[in-house]
Amino acid sequence: MRKLLSVNFSRIWKDKFFWLCMGAMLIYSVVYMLNGCRQSTVNMPEYNYSIDKYYFNFAIVIGAFSALFSSMFLGTEYSDGTIRNKIIVGHTRKSIYFANLITSFAATLLIMSVWLIGALVAIPILGVWEMGIPNLLSYLFIAVMFEAAFSSIFTFICMQSTNKAITVVVSMLLFLGLLVFASITYNALGEPEMTSGVNITTNGIEMSEPAPNPNYVRGAKRMIYEFIVDFLPTGQGLQMWQVKIGNSARMLLSSIAITVLTTLGGIFVFKRKDLK
Repeated sequence: MRKLLSVNFSRIWKDKFFWLCMGAMLIYSVVYMLNGCRQSTVNMPEYNYSIDKYYFNFAIVIGAFSALFSSMFLGTEYSDGTIRNKIIVGHTRKSIYFANLITSFAATLLIMSVWLIGALVAIPILGVWEMGIPNLLSYLFIAVMFEAAFSSIFTFICMQSTNKAITVVVSMLLFLGLLVFASITYNALGEPEMTSGVNITTNGIEMSEPAPNPNYVRGAKRMIYEFIVDFLPTGQGLQMWQVKIGNSARMLLSSIAITVLTTLGGIFVFKRKDLK
């Protein structure tokens, strides 16, 4: 597998789309963080802005980069006949699958690292992380793990589809679907238990007495929603973006479970795939 990884990484360094993703992420991080700096000095300067508020924005977009890169890079394996050539020279399908998964994961981590480095431009104005280094490292480790889950999901798709265009579309639609589903679930959990209405009286606008919120998620349903948000990589990304990580242990175990199951399933299907 060492030779396969060597070939894959050699392709990465020459891949224009990879460098396009790196450049796009760097520009996005710098512009986004500088805008955060502008907000801290122009809009409500008395508000306690910190780098924590902006630093984890990558968590909601890194899945899209993973989907796009995996689809474009691994999709070429079929269109150029590379996979058949690898098998002809003696590489096993299992080693090919693992090499592609590792390559996809490593490339996306490099793209994510560009954000982490570029976002440091805000430190002179926003300062260092108020959460502290231990919590920062914990957040980053969770990000690495849910990115592994993303990579395993999209590698599964890419290694089964022989049409690169279809692979790109399916991967992006899956990511967007998971993001929308996680967003709806996460927003439902954010509904307050009690709400107060607004009444217009002769004395002006007054708040009514708090009443139970019919949209508040209770009981077993709430536990299921919380599990879904912690389980999905997109749900974990949303929580990280909001800097409101809940059950970190469940998140890590979920990422491991997704990575292992999709990888084993992908290898099982790929071994039986007709490559003619």
